[in-house]
Amino acid sequence: MAEPSSISLIPPVVVLLLAVTLRRPILSLIIGAVVGLLLLSPGEVLTNFSDISLSVMADETIGWLILVCGTFGALIALLVRTGGAFSFGKHALRVAKGPKSSLLMTYVLGVAIFIDDYLNALTVGETMKRVTDKFKISREMLAYVVDSTAAPICVLVPLSTWAVFFGGLLVDNGIAEQGQGISAYMQAIPYMLYAWVAVFMVPLVVLGIIPVFGPMKKAQQRAQAGNNIPVEQDSDVSTADDYAVKAIEDEFAGAERQGKLHNFLVPILMLIGFTVYFDIDVWLGLIATMGLTIPYYAVQRLMPLSEMMDQMIDGFKSMLPAIGTVVAAFIFKDVCDKLLLPQFVIDSLSPYMTAQLLPAVVFVAMAILAFATGSSWGIFAVSIPIVMPLSHAVGADTPLVIGALLSASSFGSQACFYSDSTVLAAQGAGCNLVSHAVTQLPYTLIAAAITFVGFIALA
Repeated sequence: MAEPSSISLIPPVVVLLLAVTLRRPILSLIIGAVVGLLLLSPGEVLTNFSDISLSVMADETIGWLILVCGTFGALIALLVRTGGAFSFGKHALRVAKGPKSSLLMTYVLGVAIFIDDYLNALTVGETMKRVTDKFKISREMLAYVVDSTAAPICVLVPLSTWAVFFGGLLVDNGIAEQGQGISAYMQAIPYMLYAWVAVFMVPLVVLGIIPVFGPMKKAQQRAQAGNNIPVEQDSDVSTADDYAVKAIEDEFAGAERQGKLHNFLVPILMLIGFTVYFDIDVWLGLIATMGLTIPYYAVQRLMPLSEMMDQMIDGFKSMLPAIGTVVAAFIFKDVCDKLLLPQFVIDSLSPYMTAQLLPAVVFVAMAILAFATGSSWGIFAVSIPIVMPLSHAVGADTPLVIGALLSASSFGSQACFYSDSTVLAAQGAGCNLVSHAVTQLPYTLIAAAITFVGFIALA
């Protein structure tokens, strides 16, 4: 496309409609990408789709994500098979005496694991779902709490992967001096309003100060009736991925009863510690953790090495639906970029970009883009060279504008049906992906509305 146009909005609308109606996010994303390619060049759809998909699969980020998610699935399989996860749930029940305390415990754990949103989303959900199941809390509510303490918490902590990535972008684009990227990032933390609102909303929802309503209320009523997990299992990411499936639980019930708490805590603490040690690199943290966990279990003779390998392979396979969704989202994002969707949205809103309105307009524009494409980091990288010069031209406050950009990124990460954070929060909680996205959307929109008003007031 030579010029940005409203045609670029068609693929995101198609994806959102299909995701809700078909409840198959991977299929919806692929159809949306094909629709976009038809708009670009009807005669070269197959060639373009092939080129884009190969480019995405060759991307270092995708390779990293496949390794991280798959290896995390392998680790989870070991934690469950050895009975460590069961033992943690049993001990956690001594602290969590009811629905509210179990969700607050989930919240505290989510805040504590702040170094990476992937690590947060997968660890907290997998750790707490047995506890929340005990108190008939829906998996959707668990996934909402997990998702609200994944990207929003990581955004607010300058020691997270988000801070490292975005701080580097600020330096690369000349907004901060070399070595001062994290410092510039920290100046914007007070203005990352969406993240603050999303994090503080969770205890209000848990304690009933903000009532449960809409799809979340239906999910909670279903859970109270004895069905924690959504009935529909036709989504690309279903609850069948995790090891809480009844048949497997029955098979391993004896091992779980004999599970020791240290067989859960030691690997989890190693994972967090190694990730921090290796400069917030989750992949290196996982390699080191697996390298020590396997002999740690072997010395205890918990299972033969061959059985450990089988469990790890099954655990890796359990993450394939989540990996597939994120890969499809990356393909869809590339198609949207070729349709010039980011430029169209920015150009459409640029007449309203005055010094007073710029932060609020930037938040709305980037939030729409992040929600439509499922790309939080990518949208920031694309928009920062456009938005920041405009910010300087109209005399807007730089930390406030950076805060608006990061607020939009964290909104997109949490609210989008097919963003990596949403997918992994659903995966970790053992929840149907579309059910999770639909039930938490009203709460993310409330947080976004408060954020918009906040930016207008601050400017």
